[in-house]
Amino acid sequence: MSNPSVIVFGPTGGIGSTAARVAHEQGAKVFLAMRDVSKPIPELTPDQERDGGFERIQADLMDTESIKAAVAKSGAKHAFIYLLFGVSDGMRSAIEALKSAGIEFVVFLSSSSVTAQSAGKQGLKSVPTSDFIAFAHAQVEINLQNIFGEGGYVAVRPSYFLSNTFRWRAMIRTGEVKLVAPDVTFDYIAPADISRVCAGFLVRGAKTPDGSPSPSSVTLCGPKIASQRDALAAIGKAIGKELAVKSVDQEDEGVEVFKADGIPEHIARDLVRKLISRSENDDPLYKEDFYVEAAANVEKYSGQSPTEIAQWAFENKEQFV
Repeated sequence: MSNPSVIVFGPTGGIGSTAARVAHEQGAKVFLAMRDVSKPIPELTPDQERDGGFERIQADLMDTESIKAAVAKSGAKHAFIYLLFGVSDGMRSAIEALKSAGIEFVVFLSSSSVTAQSAGKQGLKSVPTSDFIAFAHAQVEINLQNIFGEGGYVAVRPSYFLSNTFRWRAMIRTGEVKLVAPDVTFDYIAPADISRVCAGFLVRGAKTPDGSPSPSSVTLCGPKIASQRDALAAIGKAIGKELAVKSVDQEDEGVEVFKADGIPEHIARDLVRKLISRSENDDPLYKEDFYVEAAANVEKYSGQSPTEIAQWAFENKEQFV
């Protein structure tokens, strides 16, 4: 059986672009659904697009008619989608449009915060509105569950992106980096590892690499729990620069640090409060048994060992100088 045609919504994003490239490498015909078809795509040069037979299609996940037209034109049966913040229906209209247009399997880029908040008997319905990131992703997963059903989708739930450290770039160039609660730990997963897992499901559909039925959700973590301080040190070593850390433990000052990177104040304040709370309560990101499984999922579903912080820092050192 030949690999399917697939359609990637949001291919200019860091995960979507690499997932599109990897899906092509695995034999799929890849259609790139974009609001603006003239935009460059990271990880794909014009020559690679042409030689790989990629096709761009105008589409917007907020426009159901464009979704239907794009799917019809592509003939794709599998789709990759991401969260649209700010929509009131949990992307139900977009998901219904995908289904009615002929999509049979959806890969949704979700968030590990859903896993952390949905452990009770109520599952996805128990995710509180107060955790806006988890809640927004959970609503999309509920709609996928109701519209596509078991075997019709997978929610890939990565944890803390290594690329979040790009927020430190301007400070790294000065030699001093302000960190809110610098000893708070994260798992630091490389975006390419997330993309490879997404691409595998995009090509295979509702199957794992060994051919068994895929779960409805897969949580991913990086290979090592590390503090922000240690992650920064790895970047410093990669670029050959000593970096000083200024610890920020006051909420208002922390908010200003995040706002300087363009993060809206209400989001910045929520992030800072969570960091400070974790620091004060010595709160780990995950329970150990859960973390071990989530970290192992990268290799389980992608077939490749996860990327270490030092390796990623070396590969991306030009981003920090």
